[in-house]
Amino acid sequence: MSLVRRRLAVKIFLSQLAVVVVGVLVLATATELSIPTAFDRHMAAMDLAMRQMMGRGMGMDLEGSLFANFRAAVLEAMALAAAAALGVALAVSVLISRRIVAPICAMLRASERIAEGHYDERVDVPVGGSVEDLDELGQMAIQFNRMAASLENIEGIRRQLIGDVAHELRTPLATLRGSLEALMDGVLEPTPENLHALGREIDRMQRLVRDLEELSRVEAGSYEIRRGRVDLNELVRAVTDSLRPQFDEKGVNLELDAMEGLPPVEVDEGRVQQVLTNIIGNALQYTPGGGQVRIRISRDRDQAAVEVVDTGIGISAEHIGHIFDRFYRVDPSRARASGGSGIGLTIAKRLVEAHGGRIWAESEGPGKGSRFTFTLPLASPHP
Repeated sequence: MSLVRRRLAVKIFLSQLAVVVVGVLVLATATELSIPTAFDRHMAAMDLAMRQMMGRGMGMDLEGSLFANFRAAVLEAMALAAAAALGVALAVSVLISRRIVAPICAMLRASERIAEGHYDERVDVPVGGSVEDLDELGQMAIQFNRMAASLENIEGIRRQLIGDVAHELRTPLATLRGSLEALMDGVLEPTPENLHALGREIDRMQRLVRDLEELSRVEAGSYEIRRGRVDLNELVRAVTDSLRPQFDEKGVNLELDAMEGLPPVEVDEGRVQQVLTNIIGNALQYTPGGGQVRIRISRDRDQAAVEVVDTGIGISAEHIGHIFDRFYRVDPSRARASGGSGIGLTIAKRLVEAHGGRIWAESEGPGKGSRFTFTLPLASPHP
């Protein structure tokens, strides 16, 4: 048990010890104060007994009388001391208990407020000294506020997600509604071209729903990572070969710079293929015809690194920090025109981090292209 965790136990022990010590001190003080009075009363009783014995000229049980008076005196002193000790101990216990229980009660009230939906609720943290100097109650208050802040952030993300989904669905639904009304009114002919346009809008909504389902599983961690030894060069080459027809159709040059002798990586091949598809597809999406996308594989100590460099529209400084946020687009109008959902990079980031790697984006500014890099752990040389 760490020193910090022992502080509350020590505090409770010291509080109980303080009650015991105070009780003993009060008992001893009360006994000391009551002894003289009891002793004087005892001596007076002895003097009276001696006189009666001498006056009557007959024997008397002097020892019994002395014992009875002494016993009465001690019991009286103990009763007074016990009453005083009980009162003082009760006062001290109430004082110490309030100092311990009050923060817990405050957290209980705050938790009730949070349960009612007031996620901005916080508890007071003791001031003075550093965080490491706080006892368990202070540490608990800090962690409670951190939990409340996390819940408030999650609630904000949930609201934003609902708004983003509604915003994403609004455009294709409006298009479908307008086209269907035009078909019903006879303004628009049900030609194959018009029907194909409606089909494309339906496909956009289906892709959005699939992406949302995938994002939900990824962020909740409800998916399985089946690690295996994978040749990263071959995996990247397979992804680029599958995407090359799209590059050729758009007129974007695609180059692959593999690294010979690279050890295999310890990853889930399907998940990494999904990451590569999202990042390379994102580069194609934002690179105009005549541009270039170059993929470079290298080694960074015990990890392999994949760089995807494009000559596309670039990313300004204010967008770099949000590029992996869900539904975030550098160019919203272009992304919607090409059917992007805005969560492919978010999924890629979660999958890379699930493998123990990192992913980041760099750009010198608008019109100067961008660079996306992610790392993956190399497999152990002895499987």
